[in-house]
Amino acid sequence: MNAGDKHYKCVNSKTGYAIYYHSLSGMLNDDEIRTELEKIRARVAIQNGIYLETLYWEEMKQNAELTR
Repeated sequence: MNAGDKHYKCVNSKTGYAIYYHSLSGMLNDDEIRTELEKIRARVAIQNGIYLETLYWEEMKQNAELTR
């Protein structure tokens, strides 16, 4: 994983489970990120036979601090 990348998980709102993970370059602007994630969300919905509106993206934040 590249530290500059942004990491996302696609979540099924009916089950609460993450069903797909994807990383995008940190160099992309917000509109490019949104467009790319929407394309992938549609593909994931079709491949899994899930209604598109039940899927959403969450950005996965990395905690830089170590717990002791």
